[in-house]
Amino acid sequence: MQVKNNSGVTPAGQCGTWVKESEGGYFTSPNYPEKYPPERECVYIIEASPRQCIDLFFDDKYSIEPSWECKFDHIEVRDGPFGFSPIIGRFCGQESPTYVRSSGRYLYIKFVADGELEAIGFSARYNFTQDPEFKGVGELPALPFCEFELNGPEGFVESAQIAAESRALQTEAVDCRWYIKAPPRSRIYLRFLEYEMHNSNECKRNFVAIYDGSSSVEHLKNKFCSTVANDIMLVSSVGVVRMWADEGSRKSKFRILFTTFHEPPCDSGTFFCHSNMCINQTLVCNGIQNCVFPWDENHCKEKRKASILDTLDNTNLAIIGVTCGLVVILLIISVIIQVKQPRKKYIIRRDDFDPALLHPGFEPPHYELCTLRRTPSGDLTDAALAEDFEKFHKLRRSSSKCIRDHHCGSFHGSMHGSVHGSRSNLSMRDATIAADGGALVPPPMNMLVMKHSYSQDGAEGYGAEEEEEEDDLMMDDGPNTSQHHMHHHQIHHGTSGLDHTVHRTLSNDF
Repeated sequence: MQVKNNSGVTPAGQCGTWVKESEGGYFTSPNYPEKYPPERECVYIIEASPRQCIDLFFDDKYSIEPSWECKFDHIEVRDGPFGFSPIIGRFCGQESPTYVRSSGRYLYIKFVADGELEAIGFSARYNFTQDPEFKGVGELPALPFCEFELNGPEGFVESAQIAAESRALQTEAVDCRWYIKAPPRSRIYLRFLEYEMHNSNECKRNFVAIYDGSSSVEHLKNKFCSTVANDIMLVSSVGVVRMWADEGSRKSKFRILFTTFHEPPCDSGTFFCHSNMCINQTLVCNGIQNCVFPWDENHCKEKRKASILDTLDNTNLAIIGVTCGLVVILLIISVIIQVKQPRKKYIIRRDDFDPALLHPGFEPPHYELCTLRRTPSGDLTDAALAEDFEKFHKLRRSSSKCIRDHHCGSFHGSMHGSVHGSRSNLSMRDATIAADGGALVPPPMNMLVMKHSYSQDGAEGYGAEEEEEEDDLMMDDGPNTSQHHMHHHQIHHGTSGLDHTVHRTLSNDF
């Protein structure tokens, strides 16, 4: 089957003849074998089936204006589908180029003629042959039909649709195409959301290609088979996304968001994206970036999922409001009661308070100065001694109670004459002096009785031991272990004829 002037040549109808056959084809320069017209540029892109490559031959009847390095009229052959694919060679002159073989499925041929010195041009034929790289694999089985059609202001193109719609088995190679159709005079913006090739950098095994206008090879916009895919802005209103993956590359995947738009000025119902894009107003604040830059999602309030509150009507809201009001009133009453009730209890406790029931601690005993159990000796004839004795009795009567936390008693000194712990210093001359200056008569032993009291009569801590201490204490020779001591001061000898005088001091420390 022969097809002439197929869309594989650009521009169509102005660049000679192109005849395609199942096993190959041929193409010529404009007006061949006549002279080609000036100012002409023609592009021929040949595409082979998967696992095939292309052999290209030029006829001997060949003539292109010669120039240094073929800077003027020339034929340029590249190994791939694009004008930036690796160059195989640039040809001109009277001698036809040698045989050319592609490394993959595509060859890019461009013929350029300037405005001077035309020639007859060229005629070339090509054949499809098995790619040596897949020589041991065998022929590729028939591919399943895998095409999709999409439209609307936005949508998603994703490889998951192949399995979701059962277009091919996971073990089959696929060559799928997604056709996107925008409204007239509109364009298409494609943004990759996900992209991963299972066999990265192996374009013969897997790739994603973008076409602008149709799925013909001359409309191929870009092809991705490495690790990165770029966003693409199409010129026409028809876009085609193509995915090729052989049996061992079915884990390759991608996901593309397409957005249809038209150029400014923007009419009503559209949003200006600040990048010469007017998109549908429904795409603004939808949680998806449809513009090249996120102008459509800026200054958008965060959207949340509908909750049960969104389904309530006025009646439900009124019931909830009344209920909440009652709860608030009850809470206020409860707080007032809780604030006042503790105060009442406190007042009642103050009225019923009995200090005798509280015993936070015990205080040390208090002592009273007690009476002498024995009367002084009748032999006290010395006027000074009698006067001191009288002062002692007056002091005892006026100091029946002692100051808190101090002892008031006294103990008789030992043979050394020590007396400790009296309330005040007393000079006591309690001795009988012989008239004739004889020996000193020892005074009768006096007993000083001490009683101690407590700040609280009901203290239980002291018990029977403290009761025993209330008894009379006999003064012993030797030092006393009490905190308060009686000190013996001195025995002085009188100068008035007395043999000696005994001085004792009773002191009470405050």
